[in-house]
This record gives sequence, structure tokens and C-alpha cells, in this order.
Amino acid sequence: MQDHNLDRWMHAHDFEIQNRASERRVLWVIGLTVVTMAAEITAGLLFGSMALLADGWHMGTHAAALGITALAYHFARRHAHDRRFTFGTGKIGVLGGYSSAVVLAVVALLMAVESAERLFYPQTIRFDEALMVAVLGLVVNLASALLLQQPHHGHGPDASHEGHGHGHDHHHHDQPDHNLRSAYLHVLADALTSVLAIGALIMGKFWHWVWMDAVMGIVGALIIAQWARGLLKDTARILLDRDIDTEMVQRIHDLIEADADNRIADLHIWKIGSNQMAAIVSVVTHFPRQPDHYKQLLAPVEQLAHLTVEVIDCTIGHCLTTNGDLAK
Repeated sequence: MQDHNLDRWMHAHDFEIQNRASERRVLWVIGLTVVTMAAEITAGLLFGSMALLADGWHMGTHAAALGITALAYHFARRHAHDRRFTFGTGKIGVLGGYSSAVVLAVVALLMAVESAERLFYPQTIRFDEALMVAVLGLVVNLASALLLQQPHHGHGPDASHEGHGHGHDHHHHDQPDHNLRSAYLHVLADALTSVLAIGALIMGKFWHWVWMDAVMGIVGALIIAQWARGLLKDTARILLDRDIDTEMVQRIHDLIEADADNRIADLHIWKIGSNQMAAIVSVVTHFPRQPDHYKQLLAPVEQLAHLTVEVIDCTIGHCLTTNGDLAK
């Protein structure tokens, strides 16, 4: 049975604080994207434009990615205080991004195969109708980009480490909303694909380069594949706790080891939010201090949102050499 007297020592793990206004903007963009996607795919099938189909499928994949972003906002907020998530729900969006990247890669492959087939077996394209829908898609993408554009806020550090076993550094200043930033970049990628579709249709209409429609479909597939590859790489690093800044590791060593004869015997760092890290630090020293002392030493590392410090007293053994290095 939990001792409620300990409640004042316990901490929320809602490191990924989400913005309801950003969530609403994402939902608006999802609606616009889905409607435009349906229009472009339908028009592509009716008018025989592979570039238009590519743009429609591209918008569909990004609608799915935006849906995952919205779900991450909702899920993280709903479970922000659920202690079954040991370090909060910051990785929910990362896992969703990885899954959507796999689907995205499959869609890119299917688009490339279909476009290559149309190079050998071209179809009649109704250019005027297709152009109208492609321009509509571009307008929607640009409008969505404006909706998702983040305002620029000044950042002021407010680091407060608490003096007990687990230290938290909750920053109340504005942090970049990486979920929103990701959605913004996806919409810009959609706009680029729309431009490719428009270019292909114009060349086909005025210069009779019908084959450019299929070529632009392949280019669109390559863009999607490249985006999927980048997303897989980025999310996999975070999920495997490999996305660690070596400069941050060195800074932690420098801050701790500049004090007394401290040496770091063990250090684990991993990401628990878009811009928040957790760390476990084992410090070996002949002059042990309370954990709060070492947390204060690391206060300048603003990304450390959850810090645990272990202090090893060297007076019980020859764990350091005379110059303060760890004994072999």
C-alpha cells in the first residue's frame, strides 16, 4: 500500500507538455489534407495523371503522419500522470513516426512501380482538369503550412534541481514544439510534390511531353522514400537510445570532474521527450557530497529533465589514483 506521506517527494513525469492550440491546428490541417488527398486521387484516376496520383498518395501518407502527431498530443496529455510510463509518454510519437515511416516506404515503392509501368504504357491525360486539382492541392498545402507555422518566442532558462535522489529540471520557458515542426516540414514536402505534378502537367499540355507525368511520379516516389529513410533513421536512434549528443556527454564530464577530485565512473543518457533527456550519473570521489550538490553542478545542462546521481565514497578503498583518475 502506498504511503501518501511520500506524495510530496514524488514527481510528475509529464516532460512532454503539449500545446492544445497546436493540437487543434494539426486537426484542421488533417481535415484539409484528407479532403484534398481524396480529390487528387479521384481526379488522377479519372484524368489519367500519375503525377496527380503521386501527389494525392503523398498527401495521404502525410495525413497519416499528421494523424499520428495528433494522437501523440492526445495520448501524452491523457496519460501524462500515469506512472506506468516510467519516464512519461515522450516516445509515443517517436514510435508512431517509425511505424508511419515503414508504411511510407511501401507507398513510395508502389508509386515507383506504377510510374515506371506508365513510362512503357502511357495513358491519355485530361490536362486542364488535372491542373485545376493540382493547383488546388498546392493552395491547400501552402494554407496548411501557414496554419502550422510556429511563432518565435524568447527562451529564458529556469533550471531548478531538487535536492533528493531523483532530480528534475522542469523548464517553464517556451521550448520548440518538435511535433508541430515535424508536421510543418511534412506539409512543405507535400507542397513540393504538388509543384512537381503541376510542372509535369504543364509540360505535357504545351510540349506534349506526356512521359514527364510518369517521370514526375517517380521523382515524387523518390522524395517520399528519402523522407521515409530519414524518419526511420531519426526515430530508430531515439527508440534505441542512441540519439545522444557527444558534446553533451563531454559537458557533463567537464562540469562534474572540474569539482574536487570527482570522476564519473558510469553515465547513462537517453531521450524522454522532444527536447528532454534523462541521465544516471555515478560519481567516484574522496570528498563525497549530497546528490543535490552534483545536480547543481549540472544545472547548466538545461536538457536534463530527470537526473539520478549515485555517489561512491573512495575512503572505503583505493578507487582513485593520486592524480584523481580511476584506478585500473
